[in-house]
Amino acid sequence: MQKSTTPSNLLRRRPRLALCQEDFNILEALAEGGFWRNPDLANRLFDELGRARIVPANKLPAHAVSLGRTVTYRDETTGKQSTVRLVLPEDADISQKRVSVMTPIGVALIGLSEGAVFHWQTVEGEARALTVLSVTSGNPDDKTSA
Repeated sequence: MQKSTTPSNLLRRRPRLALCQEDFNILEALAEGGFWRNPDLANRLFDELGRARIVPANKLPAHAVSLGRTVTYRDETTGKQSTVRLVLPEDADISQKRVSVMTPIGVALIGLSEGAVFHWQTVEGEARALTVLSVTSGNPDDKTSA
């Protein structure tokens, strides 16, 4: 019997995560506060937090996605590259390439490292594979995004 590649099976093969304690505390509070608005997204964030390795801020690898860092990733379905900065919901502004951590892509990216390939579901329920190409502390406008 062939193993199914349904979105739920794809989501099980998840890369390792690393978060600093401060981001963990902020994200946990956001998930708790957002539970009544979007329980599915909040549960997804709780799942990610539960599997993350927590490290002191000064030990967080420079190539790990965290709040305020800029990440370039490629959608393996379309080949399109995007560069965004992961921010708190109140700082989100897609025209400035600032994406809220409380969005499906934000939850998928948090804690990942360069080279990680991850599977996630879009708001429409479509399964996608994305690859983290680079992580920096710079502004996304300083880089070109395809």
